[in-house]
Amino acid sequence: MSEDGDRADSLKLHLDKASSARIYDYMLGGRGPNNYAIDRVFGDVQGKVLPTMQPAMRENRRFIGRAVEAALELGVRQFIDIGSGLPSLGQTHEVADRVAPEAKAHVVYVDNELIANAHSEILLGEEAEPERHQAVLADYFAYGQLWRKVLATGLIDPKQPVCLMVTAVLHFMLPEDRPDIPLDYYRRKLPSGSLLVLTHALDDPEDEGLQQVARAYENTTSPAHLRTNEEIRSFFGDWELLEPGLTWTGLWRPKEDRSVEPWWEDDTRDLPPGETWWGNNEAAMIYRAGVARKP
Repeated sequence: MSEDGDRADSLKLHLDKASSARIYDYMLGGRGPNNYAIDRVFGDVQGKVLPTMQPAMRENRRFIGRAVEAALELGVRQFIDIGSGLPSLGQTHEVADRVAPEAKAHVVYVDNELIANAHSEILLGEEAEPERHQAVLADYFAYGQLWRKVLATGLIDPKQPVCLMVTAVLHFMLPEDRPDIPLDYYRRKLPSGSLLVLTHALDDPEDEGLQQVARAYENTTSPAHLRTNEEIRSFFGDWELLEPGLTWTGLWRPKEDRSVEPWWEDDTRDLPPGETWWGNNEAAMIYRAGVARKP
């Protein structure tokens, strides 16, 4: 089949089923045209099964902002965001340019979903700086090709430290697919001083709601696979985790003043006065998060 035929079949698949990227976008507060009715129905139904689903996704996004800020504080000025999904509030380049505009950070977004890539290209073309921010269409598992495409943008100097971001992605990769192999390749390609920012949904056999939602993802474009804390830790290889180590997204260097994280208002609509979904409230604790540095 021709490349155009492959793209057409892929696009049809992504429109016939709910998409993890579009579901995520919807749960973060996005509306059309970035997500469709099939994605919103999935989010609404599964959000009732697991009420912490939306708060956890939003907390994941807030963590990304703090991780980007930590990378900039360590002098890292290059970011590769694999599985970046649809553009939404709090994207890597937005955080970097807000926190440290003088850094002139370079960001390459990578996704294998045609719709996500197309939306990213449109948004970056309208609001970003092409000489610093670009999106490429590539498959995580075609790691050699992906790496060549990233370097072909001319935005990444492979000899300088890079912050590799793989957030809320690996739990959509099955064990038999061996997601550890491409990740090991990417870690080896990065120079000393580089960072790996990673989040992953933690398996909890006793949480029936979580298990039910994970099973529901089997009917989307990206079946889910939850992992144990030890399995998640293994994705960092021998890199040293920055403090506070591998923890819940909301507990990774939380900020006392939430107003400095202007991605969303606090999700307090359905909570008693004075309570929030973040901080030490276990309600939003679905994703484990960590940032590791290459020796």
